[in-house]
Amino acid sequence: MKRGRVLVATLALLAAWQLLAMLLRQSILPAPVEVARTLVEETLHGELPKHFLASLWRVLASTLLSIGLAAPAGLLLGQSKRLNEFFLPVIYILYPIPKVVFVPVLLLFFGIGDLSKILIIFLILFFQILVLVRDQAAALRPELILSVRSLGAGRRALFRFVYLPASLPGILTALRQSIGTAVAVLYVTEVFATRFGLGYYIYFQGSSMINYPAMYAGIVVMSLLGLALYFIVDWLEKKLCGWQNP
Repeated sequence: MKRGRVLVATLALLAAWQLLAMLLRQSILPAPVEVARTLVEETLHGELPKHFLASLWRVLASTLLSIGLAAPAGLLLGQSKRLNEFFLPVIYILYPIPKVVFVPVLLLFFGIGDLSKILIIFLILFFQILVLVRDQAAALRPELILSVRSLGAGRRALFRFVYLPASLPGILTALRQSIGTAVAVLYVTEVFATRFGLGYYIYFQGSSMINYPAMYAGIVVMSLLGLALYFIVDWLEKKLCGWQNP
């Protein structure tokens, strides 16, 4: 996506926001300039960076955990029809379930710390990556694998030159599809029984402090977090999967 188009879209959204704020003239919708001023103040002198780092840690930890577990499992299921048929009913049942419904269950089992919040985001990303990587691995032509083996390639070489390149598009596609949902669930999990994170910051400023500019500043930061993750995935795809579009 070209940067110029992103900039134009951003300016258009800000203009629409400013116009709506001028029409409503209510404290519940402050103007973008006021929110920007509050964002700077909260970043330099407030607690917004602390909440941002807490949310960033939870997203990164859950993402790395899901890739580390789901990618190898997807490759294994994609290359083994027997294993895929064995686990297919479980995946078929669990994959469509909205993972946000497990928030109270995980809070009961793992408490109100970071672990329960990381696990719920992990569940969202895990099944997305598992299914897409499995399909990518199953689509590999057997003659391609045989030809590489005929050149003397062992398991390590097969993983490096065949399985890993084949799984990367599936991993990155799954991440791109799941970023929005993961950030949304992050907000939900951080509202429950916690004092750190952007979700808590947004809810606390809006409902307890009635500080709407600060609330919108938190919303902007959480939106930027999701947007940054999306752009990072795009950048990784260009760097690691350039062979798809020679």
